[in-house]
Amino acid sequence: MTAPTSAERKACWEARDQLWLCLDNNNDKIESCQKFQSDFEAKCPAQWVKYFTKRRSFLKYKDKMEAEGFSPAEGSRENS
Repeated sequence: MTAPTSAERKACWEARDQLWLCLDNNNDKIESCQKFQSDFEAKCPAQWVKYFTKRRSFLKYKDKMEAEGFSPAEGSRENS
């Protein structure tokens, strides 16, 4: 795989940002954002699509943990 040019990277990031904005505005319903998803996949290398998808999931999880806090499930630790 050859490295994307500056213009290709910019196009990819803009497509990613548009998809993420659409998902934010539609409660993460991908059906509502198919156009943006297709554009994102067309403009970004497959490895980047995979990375950005995982990154979004992680960032959403991180935001949730910061907002709600973390409390372990009862019985998750055994007392020795």
